[in-house]
Amino acid sequence: MLTMVVIPQRFAQLLTQGVVQVCDTDGAFAAIKANGTVVTWGNADYGGSSSAVAPLLTEGVVQVCGTGRAFAAIKANGSVVTWGDADRGGDSSAVAPLLNEGIVQVCGNHWAFAAIKANGSVVTWGSADSGGDSSVVAALLNEGIVQIS
Repeated sequence: MLTMVVIPQRFAQLLTQGVVQVCDTDGAFAAIKANGTVVTWGNADYGGSSSAVAPLLTEGVVQVCGTGRAFAAIKANGSVVTWGDADRGGDSSAVAPLLNEGIVQVCGNHWAFAAIKANGSVVTWGSADSGGDSSVVAALLNEGIVQIS
C-alpha cells in the first residue's frame, strides 16, 4: 500500500536533498540528513517538535528510532537524545547516565525503548509495563546482548 505524506512547506526545503533515514511515530516523522542533523515534523505530542533538544540534533546523529509517541536518536559519540511523549520514552532522564556513551543500537516498541551498549548490556526506559522497566531480568541483560528487535 502506498501512502502519501504531505510535508509542511516550512520543512520541505530542508528535505529536498541529503536525507539518509526517515523514522516515524504514530503522528510525526524524523529525518536524518547526511550531515548528521535531524528534521522533525508532525504532531508535537508525538515527537513532531524537537525544539527542546534541538541544539543536540544539529550534528552527529547516526540513527533515529521511534515508539508510538517519542523518538530516540543515537549520536556518533554513542550518546542518546530523546524527545516526545515522556511516558512513551521521550523522557530518558531516569537512565540518562547510562545513555551518555557507548550506545550502538536503539529499538522501540509502541511504549518503550531498549538500547544496546557496546559492552553488550541493555538499557530500557519508557512505560514500565511495556518493557521500559527491565529490572526483573536485569541480570540477564548485563552482558552478551548483540541485537534487539
